[in-house]
Formats: sequence, C-alpha cells, structure tokens
Amino acid sequence: MGRGKKVQKTRTVLLIDDEVPWLEAMSLAMQKESYKIITAESGEAAIKTLQQKKPDIILSDVRMPVMNGFDLFEQVRRIPKLKDVPFIFMSSLDDYDARKTAKELGADDYVEKPYDTEDVKHIVLDLLTRFKNKQASIP
Repeated sequence: MGRGKKVQKTRTVLLIDDEVPWLEAMSLAMQKESYKIITAESGEAAIKTLQQKKPDIILSDVRMPVMNGFDLFEQVRRIPKLKDVPFIFMSSLDDYDARKTAKELGADDYVEKPYDTEDVKHIVLDLLTRFKNKQASIP
C-alpha cells in the first residue's frame, strides 16, 4: 500500500465580539485560509453556539454588554467538552488589569485587537498553530 496524504481536519475558529464590523473583517481576512469561521455577537449567543459545535480555538472580546468576555470564559470552562479549547481574549485596549485578570482566570492568551485585517489574520494563524502544536504534544 502506497503512502497517502494525511487528510487535514478543517480547523474551526469561534470569534465573539459585539462589534459586527470587526467580526466581518475577521471573517473576510480568514476566508482564504482553510478554517471554518463561526461568529457570535454576544456571550449569550456564543454559549448557544458552543452547545452545538466545539471549535478548535475561541477568540473573544473582553468588553461586551450583558456577559463580558471574562464571564463567558468562566462559563465555557465549566462545560467539560470545552475545558481544553484554547481561549484567547482580544481587546482594542491594552489594559493591564484586563490582562492580569485573563491570566489569573487561566486564559491561553490575551492580545491587543488590531484593525489591520492582515495583522489579525497572522495573529489568528499563529495562535492556531501554536495551540495545535501544544495539543499535539499532550500525551
């Protein structure tokens, strides 16, 4: 039997932000990549989405009305099938207290949300690669 190519699984990225233009820009920037992009405009919508689909990585805004990113993170970590999904906080503010809180909660990363779509795409791809390699090294 000859060597076949490994079938690569399409990675799913969940983007959560109450700013629809940012979600649209991220989705457009990622369209050319082989990732499935799912979006949610609130923490509540994200929870509903997560009940249906387990993403490979979650990127969430910190400051959102009703349920902020930190509250969302805590709810996601209580769902057994999602407790190991990399969770990245993104914010347009480089806020020391928010970074500290994210670290204390156990988030995988916190990055400043740039508005240049190419920068955003590279950040997301870098994070996916980093966490894919991290998960592959776990026995």
